[in-house]
Amino acid sequence: MRLAGKTALITGAARGIGRVFAEAYVNEGARVAIADINGEGARECAAALSRHAIGVSMDVTDQVSIDRAVAHTAKELGQIDILVNNAALFTAAPIVEIERDDYERAFDVNVAGTLFTLQAVARHMIEHGKGGKIINMASQAGRRGEPLVAVYCATKAAIISLTQSAGLNLIKQGINVNAISPGVVDGEHWDGVDAFFAKYEGKAPGQKKAEVGTAVPFGRMGRAEDLTGMAVFLASDEANYVVSQCFNVDGGQWMS
Repeated sequence: MRLAGKTALITGAARGIGRVFAEAYVNEGARVAIADINGEGARECAAALSRHAIGVSMDVTDQVSIDRAVAHTAKELGQIDILVNNAALFTAAPIVEIERDDYERAFDVNVAGTLFTLQAVARHMIEHGKGGKIINMASQAGRRGEPLVAVYCATKAAIISLTQSAGLNLIKQGINVNAISPGVVDGEHWDGVDAFFAKYEGKAPGQKKAEVGTAVPFGRMGRAEDLTGMAVFLASDEANYVVSQCFNVDGGQWMS
């Protein structure tokens, strides 16, 4: 019960990694707001998860939606002690085929969405004067370039940099900002990722997924559950002296 008495807001949590984090946090004693652009899905997820969870409609590209979600979470569950910036989207294309609309959408969701949700929750935390924990979801893609994934890699590199700067600025207010950098994580989103590589590399459906899983030193792709230990740790008082760090949880794919 390392998060007993705490309230967490998790974005993009109606499914996938966010949903698994929400379950882990509830099991550690937290009250959880499951925020998602799919508001109905968020509410269904919360109802299935726990009486200590609520579903919140939230579009991280819309400041009014962000502010409403933060205010609603605080009203229903109390002070927000933990934020997990999980909402993101993936995109891929060769450099000469990148479209401006696709670029802008990726940065709007992955970077601006993270920044301005972090800002809104940090303001709430500062107002209440009790500090808090903010966890941003980066990626191994932010550690290096990839031939077909320039835009996504750039967004996740920006998340790592943003985490460092925000962490240095907000620790003066007792707010720890850190990040998790997963490797390849299995899930329904991989159908879309695999399709990108099937299109641009001429691979058969499922081939890319099999290849990247085999390449992980641990011997398989990650699962959302593999990330929960770090997510709980960074949200807990055990991480009070951890500031502006990005932790690789990737089965050995990247060493930094």
